[in-house]
Amino acid sequence: MEIDISRLRDDLENYFGTAMCSGLPMAAVELAQAQSGTPQQLVELARRAGLELSDYAD
Repeated sequence: MEIDISRLRDDLENYFGTAMCSGLPMAAVELAQAQSGTPQQLVELARRAGLELSDYAD
């Protein structure tokens, strides 16, 4: 399955950015990973966050 990495990165940045602003300081680590991670790291981050990867299929 091909993943739209750009869209996944945007959604992860929004997800963890919102969590950070909601008072969850550890979300800053995940936000940094979302901003600079490789495609494989983004997929793993999305899995840990519970995102459905099939939603990002090209």
